[in-house]
Amino acid sequence: MKPRIIAIANQKGGVGKTTTAINLSSALVAHHKKVLLVDFDPQGNAGRGLGIDVNSLMASSLDALFVPDPLSLALPTSVDGLMVLPSNLRLASLDSKVSEQRIADPFFLLQKALAKVSAGFDYIVIDCPPSLGLLNINALVASDSVLIPVQCEYFAMEAVAAILSSISKIQKDYNPRLKIEGFLLTMYDPRTSLGTEVARQVRGLFKENTFSTSIPRNASIPEASARGLPVTSYRPSAQGALAYFSLAREVIDHEQER
Repeated sequence: MKPRIIAIANQKGGVGKTTTAINLSSALVAHHKKVLLVDFDPQGNAGRGLGIDVNSLMASSLDALFVPDPLSLALPTSVDGLMVLPSNLRLASLDSKVSEQRIADPFFLLQKALAKVSAGFDYIVIDCPPSLGLLNINALVASDSVLIPVQCEYFAMEAVAAILSSISKIQKDYNPRLKIEGFLLTMYDPRTSLGTEVARQVRGLFKENTFSTSIPRNASIPEASARGLPVTSYRPSAQGALAYFSLAREVIDHEQER
Protein backbone atom coordinates (compact mmCIF):
# COMPACT_ATOMS: atom_id res chain seq x y z
CA MET A 1 0.00 0.00 0.00
CA LYS A 2 1.31 3.44 -0.96
CA PRO A 3 2.26 5.65 2.00
CA ARG A 4 0.62 9.00 2.54
CA ILE A 5 3.11 11.81 1.89
CA ILE A 6 2.61 14.92 4.03
CA ALA A 7 4.62 18.12 3.62
CA ILE A 8 5.02 20.41 6.64
CA ALA A 9 5.17 23.87 5.06
CA ASN A 10 4.89 27.57 5.76
CA GLN A 11 6.93 30.27 4.07
CA LYS A 12 7.40 32.02 7.40
CA GLY A 13 10.27 30.81 9.57
CA GLY A 14 10.02 30.03 13.26
CA VAL A 15 6.48 28.67 13.19
CA GLY A 16 7.32 25.15 14.39
CA LYS A 17 7.69 23.31 11.07
CA THR A 18 10.68 21.18 12.06
CA THR A 19 9.41 20.59 15.59
CA THR A 20 6.13 19.41 14.11
CA ALA A 21 7.83 17.25 11.47
CA ILE A 22 9.90 15.46 14.14
CA ASN A 23 7.19 15.04 16.74
CA LEU A 24 4.32 14.21 14.40
CA SER A 25 6.55 11.52 12.86
CA SER A 26 7.44 10.02 16.24
CA ALA A 27 3.84 10.26 17.45
CA LEU A 28 2.63 8.41 14.34
CA VAL A 29 5.10 5.65 15.23
CA ALA A 30 3.57 5.53 18.70
CA HIS A 31 0.27 4.82 16.91
CA HIS A 32 1.94 1.78 15.28
CA LYS A 33 2.79 3.41 11.95
CA LYS A 34 6.08 3.18 10.06
CA VAL A 35 7.39 6.59 9.09
CA LEU A 36 10.14 8.09 6.92
CA LEU A 37 11.02 11.70 7.77
CA VAL A 38 12.60 13.55 4.85
CA ASP A 39 14.57 16.66 5.80
CA PHE A 40 14.31 18.93 2.77
CA ASP A 41 15.59 22.05 4.52
CA PRO A 42 19.32 22.85 4.07
CA GLN A 43 19.51 23.88 7.74
CA GLY A 44 19.32 20.18 8.61
CA ASN A 45 17.46 20.69 11.86
CA ALA A 46 15.18 17.67 11.49
CA GLY A 47 18.25 15.44 11.56
CA ARG A 48 19.80 17.40 14.43
CA GLY A 49 16.56 17.12 16.38
CA LEU A 50 16.90 13.34 16.12
CA GLY A 51 20.49 13.29 17.34
CA ILE A 52 22.29 13.15 13.97
CA ASP A 53 25.51 15.06 13.30
CA VAL A 54 24.41 16.43 9.93
CA ASN A 55 27.72 18.18 9.22
CA SER A 56 29.56 14.86 9.02
CA LEU A 57 27.08 13.14 6.67
CA MET A 58 28.63 11.20 3.80
CA ALA A 59 25.33 11.51 1.89
CA SER A 60 22.11 13.40 2.41
CA SER A 61 18.68 14.16 0.94
CA LEU A 62 20.44 15.96 -1.93
CA ASP A 63 22.14 12.71 -2.99
CA ALA A 64 18.88 10.80 -2.57
CA LEU A 65 17.50 12.68 -5.58
CA PHE A 66 20.13 11.17 -7.88
CA VAL A 67 20.70 7.57 -6.75
CA PRO A 68 18.86 4.36 -7.73
CA ASP A 69 18.04 3.46 -4.09
CA PRO A 70 17.35 6.60 -2.01
CA LEU A 71 16.30 4.53 1.01
CA SER A 72 19.89 3.28 1.32
CA LEU A 73 20.78 6.82 2.48
CA ALA A 74 18.13 6.94 5.22
CA LEU A 75 19.27 6.50 8.81
CA PRO A 76 17.60 4.77 11.76
CA THR A 77 16.68 6.90 14.78
CA SER A 78 16.25 6.30 18.49
CA VAL A 79 12.54 5.82 17.74
CA ASP A 80 11.99 2.27 16.50
CA GLY A 81 9.91 2.51 13.33
CA LEU A 82 11.09 6.02 12.39
CA MET A 83 13.81 6.53 9.77
CA VAL A 84 15.16 9.89 8.63
CA LEU A 85 16.65 11.03 5.35
CA PRO A 86 18.78 13.86 6.77
CA SER A 87 19.91 17.08 5.18
CA ASN A 88 22.70 19.62 5.46
CA LEU A 89 23.85 22.79 3.71
CA ARG A 90 24.77 20.84 0.56
CA LEU A 91 21.06 20.71 -0.25
CA ALA A 92 21.18 24.47 -0.94
CA SER A 93 23.24 23.68 -4.05
CA LEU A 94 20.32 21.92 -5.77
CA ASP A 95 19.52 24.99 -7.91
CA SER A 96 23.06 25.19 -9.30
CA LYS A 97 23.18 21.38 -9.79
CA VAL A 98 19.96 21.50 -11.82
CA SER A 99 21.30 24.37 -13.91
CA GLU A 100 24.71 22.80 -14.52
CA GLN A 101 23.29 19.39 -15.49
CA ARG A 102 20.36 20.88 -17.41
CA ILE A 103 17.99 18.55 -15.61
CA ALA A 104 14.58 18.18 -17.23
CA ASP A 105 11.52 18.45 -14.97
CA PRO A 106 13.47 19.76 -11.94
CA PHE A 107 10.27 20.16 -9.90
CA PHE A 108 9.65 16.38 -9.95
CA LEU A 109 13.00 15.19 -8.56
CA LEU A 110 11.72 14.44 -5.05
CA GLN A 111 8.52 12.85 -6.35
CA LYS A 112 10.56 10.42 -8.47
CA ALA A 113 12.92 9.65 -5.59
CA LEU A 114 10.12 8.95 -3.10
CA ALA A 115 8.38 6.67 -5.58
CA LYS A 116 11.39 4.36 -5.15
CA VAL A 117 11.17 4.22 -1.34
CA SER A 118 7.45 4.02 -0.72
CA ALA A 119 7.26 0.31 0.17
CA GLY A 120 7.26 -0.45 3.89
CA PHE A 121 6.12 2.95 5.18
CA ASP A 122 2.68 4.16 6.20
CA TYR A 123 3.67 7.84 6.12
CA ILE A 124 6.40 9.97 4.61
CA VAL A 125 6.72 13.36 6.30
CA ILE A 126 8.67 16.14 4.54
CA ASP A 127 10.17 19.04 6.50
CA CYS A 128 10.16 21.99 4.08
CA PRO A 129 12.36 25.11 4.08
CA PRO A 130 10.80 28.49 4.94
CA SER A 131 10.72 29.80 1.37
CA LEU A 132 9.11 29.18 -1.98
CA GLY A 133 11.86 27.98 -4.28
CA LEU A 134 12.94 24.80 -6.00
CA LEU A 135 13.10 22.80 -2.74
CA ASN A 136 9.65 23.77 -1.53
CA ILE A 137 8.07 23.24 -4.94
CA ASN A 138 9.63 19.76 -5.10
CA ALA A 139 8.20 18.92 -1.69
CA LEU A 140 4.67 20.08 -2.56
CA VAL A 141 4.74 18.36 -5.95
CA ALA A 142 5.73 15.09 -4.24
CA SER A 143 3.07 15.29 -1.52
CA ASP A 144 -0.50 14.13 -1.13
CA SER A 145 -1.25 16.86 1.38
CA VAL A 146 0.30 19.78 3.22
CA LEU A 147 0.11 20.50 6.94
CA ILE A 148 0.48 24.21 7.70
CA PRO A 149 1.78 25.23 11.15
CA VAL A 150 0.46 28.66 12.16
CA GLN A 151 2.28 30.39 14.99
CA CYS A 152 -0.07 32.27 17.30
CA GLU A 153 1.85 35.53 16.90
CA TYR A 154 1.80 38.77 14.88
CA PHE A 155 1.67 38.47 11.06
CA ALA A 156 0.42 34.88 11.21
CA MET A 157 -2.39 35.51 8.74
CA GLU A 158 -0.03 37.12 6.18
CA ALA A 159 2.04 33.92 6.21
CA VAL A 160 -1.12 31.84 5.78
CA ALA A 161 -2.15 33.90 2.75
CA ALA A 162 1.30 33.41 1.19
CA ILE A 163 1.37 29.62 1.60
CA LEU A 164 -2.21 29.28 0.34
CA SER A 165 -1.25 31.20 -2.79
CA SER A 166 1.71 28.86 -3.30
CA ILE A 167 -0.43 25.76 -2.79
CA SER A 168 -2.97 27.04 -5.31
CA LYS A 169 -0.23 27.54 -7.90
CA ILE A 170 1.21 24.06 -7.29
CA GLN A 171 -2.26 22.51 -7.61
CA LYS A 172 -2.85 24.33 -10.88
CA ASP A 173 0.54 23.76 -12.50
CA TYR A 174 2.04 20.53 -11.12
CA ASN A 175 0.04 18.55 -8.56
CA PRO A 176 -3.76 18.70 -8.81
CA ARG A 177 -4.15 16.00 -6.15
CA LEU A 178 -2.49 18.15 -3.43
CA LYS A 179 -4.84 18.67 -0.49
CA ILE A 180 -4.62 20.72 2.70
CA GLU A 181 -4.12 18.26 5.56
CA GLY A 182 -4.91 21.02 8.01
CA PHE A 183 -3.84 24.20 9.76
CA LEU A 184 -2.06 23.55 13.05
CA LEU A 185 -1.97 26.24 15.73
CA THR A 186 1.51 26.25 17.30
CA MET A 187 3.06 27.98 20.32
CA TYR A 188 -0.47 28.53 21.55
CA ASP A 189 -0.95 30.22 24.93
CA PRO A 190 -4.63 30.69 25.80
CA ARG A 191 -3.65 33.18 28.53
CA THR A 192 -2.62 35.80 25.95
CA SER A 193 -5.11 37.89 24.00
CA LEU A 194 -2.96 37.63 20.85
CA GLY A 195 -2.89 33.85 20.99
CA THR A 196 -6.63 33.56 21.41
CA GLU A 197 -7.26 36.15 18.66
CA VAL A 198 -5.05 34.33 16.10
CA ALA A 199 -6.69 31.03 17.03
CA ARG A 200 -10.14 32.59 16.61
CA GLN A 201 -9.23 33.99 13.18
CA VAL A 202 -7.76 30.73 11.89
CA ARG A 203 -10.65 28.60 13.18
CA GLY A 204 -13.14 31.12 11.82
CA LEU A 205 -11.65 31.26 8.33
CA PHE A 206 -10.64 27.61 8.00
CA LYS A 207 -13.06 25.82 10.30
CA GLU A 208 -13.16 22.55 8.38
CA ASN A 209 -9.40 22.50 7.80
CA THR A 210 -8.07 23.44 11.25
CA PHE A 211 -6.93 20.66 13.57
CA SER A 212 -8.79 20.43 16.88
CA THR A 213 -5.38 19.89 18.47
CA SER A 214 -3.19 22.92 19.09
CA ILE A 215 0.45 22.79 20.16
CA PRO A 216 1.09 24.70 23.39
CA ARG A 217 4.15 26.60 24.45
CA ASN A 218 5.85 23.92 26.53
CA ALA A 219 9.41 23.90 27.89
CA SER A 220 9.77 20.17 27.28
CA ILE A 221 9.69 20.64 23.49
CA PRO A 222 12.90 22.74 23.13
CA GLU A 223 14.54 20.68 25.90
CA ALA A 224 13.92 17.52 23.90
CA SER A 225 15.27 19.10 20.70
CA ALA A 226 18.46 20.11 22.52
CA ARG A 227 18.95 16.47 23.50
CA GLY A 228 18.36 15.17 19.98
CA LEU A 229 15.07 13.50 20.91
CA PRO A 230 11.40 13.95 20.06
CA VAL A 231 9.42 15.26 23.02
CA THR A 232 7.23 12.16 22.66
CA SER A 233 10.25 10.08 23.73
CA TYR A 234 11.96 12.58 26.03
CA ARG A 235 8.93 13.34 28.18
CA PRO A 236 5.86 11.50 26.86
CA SER A 237 3.56 12.81 29.59
CA ALA A 238 4.41 16.48 28.95
CA GLN A 239 1.72 18.74 27.51
CA GLY A 240 3.67 19.16 24.27
CA ALA A 241 4.03 15.41 23.80
CA LEU A 242 0.35 14.76 24.52
CA ALA A 243 -0.56 17.41 21.93
CA TYR A 244 1.52 15.67 19.24
CA PHE A 245 0.02 12.27 20.12
CA SER A 246 -3.40 13.89 19.65
CA LEU A 247 -2.34 15.46 16.35
CA ALA A 248 -1.14 12.09 15.06
CA ARG A 249 -4.51 10.57 15.95
CA GLU A 250 -6.26 13.31 13.94
CA VAL A 251 -3.99 12.71 10.92
CA ILE A 252 -4.73 8.96 11.06
CA ASP A 253 -8.46 9.68 11.37
CA HIS A 254 -8.28 11.92 8.28
CA GLU A 255 -6.75 9.02 6.38
CA GLN A 256 -9.44 6.60 7.54
CA GLU A 257 -12.19 9.07 6.55
CA ARG A 258 -10.71 9.24 3.06
